[in-house]
Amino acid sequence: MTRYRSTFDYRLAGKGKSGRGKKSTLRNSKSARSGLTFPVSRVGRYMKAGKYGTSRVGASAPVYLTAVLEYLTAEILELAGNAAKDNNRARINPRHLTLAVKNDEELNAYLKKVTIREGGVLPNIHTVLLPQKKSNGAGKTFAGQSQDY
Repeated sequence: MTRYRSTFDYRLAGKGKSGRGKKSTLRNSKSARSGLTFPVSRVGRYMKAGKYGTSRVGASAPVYLTAVLEYLTAEILELAGNAAKDNNRARINPRHLTLAVKNDEELNAYLKKVTIREGGVLPNIHTVLLPQKKSNGAGKTFAGQSQDY
């Protein structure tokens, strides 16, 4: 007669009263096995459902794509957090995301056709619009305009 383990005993498999280290029967997720935070299984499911290629999806393809997505997200959030800190803010808003992406050369090239809503633009004043320096009066006409014929 076999006795079934309760869920509590199942989670603590290998830590029983016998003192021997039994092999744990817990199943780890693909994200935990690969050391990622983003869901590997969900990305794999979306890759299969999206039919992005004629061939099947390999086992390592969702892991690789998830790692890339996690890296890009971490990079953007780090730069946006720095932009928020520079503006004395504790919360990242779309303006900080825009400043982070546009000030980074590689992210700007990657996201050049992306518009972030409520993000605004980079502060920039064209040099033509800046006031011109005063000269010492040489070449001035009656109205104070230069003679450029």
